[in-house]
Amino acid sequence: MRPPSLQIQSVEDTFGRNGWHCELVEGRDVLRAVFDAHHTRVELHAQSYPQLNALVVVAEGPLSPSEEHLQPVLELLARANKQLTLGGFEFDLDREKLVFRITNLFEREKYDPDIVSSMVHCAVAELDRITPYSQIVVRTPEDLLDDLDLERLLMREDVIPPVPGDEDDF
Repeated sequence: MRPPSLQIQSVEDTFGRNGWHCELVEGRDVLRAVFDAHHTRVELHAQSYPQLNALVVVAEGPLSPSEEHLQPVLELLARANKQLTLGGFEFDLDREKLVFRITNLFEREKYDPDIVSSMVHCAVAELDRITPYSQIVVRTPEDLLDDLDLERLLMREDVIPPVPGDEDDF
């Protein structure tokens, strides 16, 4: 079995410095972690691609829309993606998971810990941010789905989690 790459070791070091528990997936350049965010429990994995000097951070949470709610959920994610600068939302149809994915290319073998930390914070925060909106959609009665204005829904600020302060440690 091959040892972990320098790249994924640098990600593991960053998690340790932040006090985030993670587990290295044996034989792969992948770390797994779980964070309890404001609205949801976030399953996160970070995968290094040493040949590209790339890191992908993926945050996931469960979402089980009915067949009638699937199209509005997908539209919600598409509309939310229009507002993003980094990363993007997806819905894993097979596993019924709401997904946020962010990727970065690095110049050195050891990844910059500030960038890695920012990627993790971004992934967790974005998944936590979209969760209440997606829950509103899946809880909307089927006969009212046509009346649901997803663009206006995304403008609601009363469901956005509070911005963490300096004490942020997930």
